[in-house]
Amino acid sequence: MFQVRIHGRGGQGTVTAAEMLSIAAFREGKHAQAFPSFGSERTGAPVVAYCRIDDREIRVREPISAPDALIIQDPTLLHQVDVFAGLAPNGCVLINTGRSIEELGLGELRTKTERIATVAATELALKHIGRPVPNAALLGAFASFTGRLSMKAVVEAILEKFPGEIGKANVAAASDAFERLTCAEAD
Repeated sequence: MFQVRIHGRGGQGTVTAAEMLSIAAFREGKHAQAFPSFGSERTGAPVVAYCRIDDREIRVREPISAPDALIIQDPTLLHQVDVFAGLAPNGCVLINTGRSIEELGLGELRTKTERIATVAATELALKHIGRPVPNAALLGAFASFTGRLSMKAVVEAILEKFPGEIGKANVAAASDAFERLTCAEAD
């Protein structure tokens, strides 16, 4: 089972990101589940969402305490919440930022995992969607970074969740992030 924990803030599409991730997994014939965990339900409050992906039926229903992958939608949470708690050895971490790992003060994270990537997903969302909602862009980057899902499945999930022009704009953001991360890893 591959377990993903997504950290963000209310209004950034954290819960929707987990839902779209599970839809993409379903599109590829996998079993998946997505669910949120949050306290005060207001814009800007910390939110955590979870997604499990497996080839077999998933029976476990509790929050993910030992994720294989982390998606950090809001880098301001990096030093406010223990977002790295329980990260599996050699787990992957995807952070929404245009800054380097060192600039974020996370150089020591490399002792836990070398699988760390950054992508300026909010900037891509503003460029393509016109709103600072980084979830779709991060899913495109996640597909490139982990290889767990195809970009085709991510596109289908986005369009299922957001039909019409808003869906096309989100697909553009996701595709841009996918390409940027693919090119960065090729360097």
